[in-house]
Amino acid sequence: MNLKSIVAGLAFSVVGASAQASVIAQWNFNSNPADSSTGTGSIIPAIGNGTAALVGGVTGSFASGTSNGGSSDPVAADNSGWQTTTYAAQGAGDKTRGVQFNVSTVGFKDITISYDLRHSNTSSRYELVQYSLDGINFIDSTLFDGNAGDTWFKNRSIDFSSIAGVADNANFALRIVAAFAPGDQVYLPSNNTSNYGTAGTWRFDMATVSGSPVPVPAAFWMMSAGLLGLVGINRRRAMTTAA
Repeated sequence: MNLKSIVAGLAFSVVGASAQASVIAQWNFNSNPADSSTGTGSIIPAIGNGTAALVGGVTGSFASGTSNGGSSDPVAADNSGWQTTTYAAQGAGDKTRGVQFNVSTVGFKDITISYDLRHSNTSSRYELVQYSLDGINFIDSTLFDGNAGDTWFKNRSIDFSSIAGVADNANFALRIVAAFAPGDQVYLPSNNTSNYGTAGTWRFDMATVSGSPVPVPAAFWMMSAGLLGLVGINRRRAMTTAA
């Protein structure tokens, strides 16, 4: 294989890699190592790096990820979910309680997030996803409707690719928080025959941040151009020698 083919092959491989989405960080909340108990788990990412935290006085524990139809986690024997409770009193604390994930997106673009969430009957029906570019100040993004109790809503997803500043950002963060019903000042329960309560639970699973690798730096293309230049020089020398 000649030098030109090698350079072309490297360029093709890098371009192909940059076009494919990769998991930057993922939390499955399962115990590591596995212990066959869904009542235990971990908030350390199963893939990549990042932090998960409770927000606004919410408390957390672990519970089954397979109950009520189960999450999208393919693990069966040790499938745990991150259970959260102690939400705000009725009519108070709109968009202040839930969970937060901090994930660096440095080296990635076209950022998307996804997660599974089980609503209990008395939990807040509405969940709001917020994002932050500095890890401190949060901006409202997408409101989801969890209009069924004791039910998993799988693969909630949001595409942040069109939002400036999310890509290649060491301080990217997101929150998922309980929100008042649209146009109202109260929380609605997930089950419309129940009453909202602070002991209602949200159970998270498969929280995932994904993205595509950023384009190859100009230095790579300069190196490639240099190699191609060497190919041309070698060819000219060969022709001169042959003459």
